[in-house]
Amino acid sequence: MESNTQAGKVYDVGSLYFHFQSLSDTRKRRGVRYSLALILLLILLAKLCGENHPSGIAEWAAHRMEMLVDLLKLKRKSMPHHSTYRRILAEVVKVEELERMSSEFLSGKKYFGKQVLVAIDGKVLRGTLDDQQKGTYLLAAYLPSEGIVLMEVAVEGKGSEIPAAPQMLKSIDLRDKVVMGDALHTQRAVSIQIVVNGGEYIWFAKGNQSQMEEDIRLWFEPDVQLIPGMGCPPKDFETAQNTNKGHGRLETRTLTVSSQLKDFLDWPFLEQVFKLQRRCVSLKTGEIQQQVEYGFTSLMREEIDPRQLLAKIRSYWGIENGLHYRRDVTLREDYTHLTKGRAGQAMACLNNLILGILLSKNKYRSIPSARRYFNAHPTDALYLVLRL
Repeated sequence: MESNTQAGKVYDVGSLYFHFQSLSDTRKRRGVRYSLALILLLILLAKLCGENHPSGIAEWAAHRMEMLVDLLKLKRKSMPHHSTYRRILAEVVKVEELERMSSEFLSGKKYFGKQVLVAIDGKVLRGTLDDQQKGTYLLAAYLPSEGIVLMEVAVEGKGSEIPAAPQMLKSIDLRDKVVMGDALHTQRAVSIQIVVNGGEYIWFAKGNQSQMEEDIRLWFEPDVQLIPGMGCPPKDFETAQNTNKGHGRLETRTLTVSSQLKDFLDWPFLEQVFKLQRRCVSLKTGEIQQQVEYGFTSLMREEIDPRQLLAKIRSYWGIENGLHYRRDVTLREDYTHLTKGRAGQAMACLNNLILGILLSKNKYRSIPSARRYFNAHPTDALYLVLRL
């Protein structure tokens, strides 16, 4: 097995720590006490063990100094101050370089089959907001079924996701991928870009594509009574339905698809349109909520049937529970104040890396449980990072 030796310690070339060593350190060499790779390693280890804030990360490392010095064969018998972690994240880390390294590392660990869904969505890092509510907004490309962020880029704000999406997708291998986003991303240019580069798309048609939404809605309306003697060709509707019970409610989703509008609607590479109906019943009160949405896809009926398409659409919402919720609640991203430089974005990238590492191991499906385990067994966390 290939290895890299530093300070008398041998590391696997495939380890995450070895990948950290490939990142550029923008500091002047004179006066540097701790390498960039070591600082990123300590942040990752402390977060794996349950810490979230730079002060907590610094204390975690300080309390385990003897163990870390011994296992990592460090020359300096001390650990960085919490201000060092903040400064490194804000001023030293090249975020784009860290994003690329993280994406290459995680995607290189798994094989992705055909029609892998890529969910694109944006979020604001609330921990970066200042008094004027200015902060860091990120747009992510996420694999819901694998728990992996392929790429994440900073944008100016919610509306800026539209021009940012094509740039982000340029850095992703779209072959055999199915890209899906909310109605904001339903754009012609992005649709062409995805299909030309070997992928497919699934879009919702809402306010920003109001004419598309209206045309699709009318197609799924009940047929009007025709004048006697006039005929109407039969519609090729196919339907799939699933029902789930959880969180105190019973939710039924019904998807109806049609291929007969592909030559009528003026949209590049469109093959099918769909109508999605959601019906939620509160098990406590009996209250019923209903919602109807319309959309379309470049996938042909021969490539994906209504049942599979419904599963893809449902999987898309995994970006909220699988990524945003875990980062905001479990890793306390919105409560970690990092307002200087690009520290918030750098920490978000490390959070994505942690989730990807843990979710790639089937035994760590519960992130809080995994962090409690590593808190009790920090050497296992170190082994995970050095020998992953």
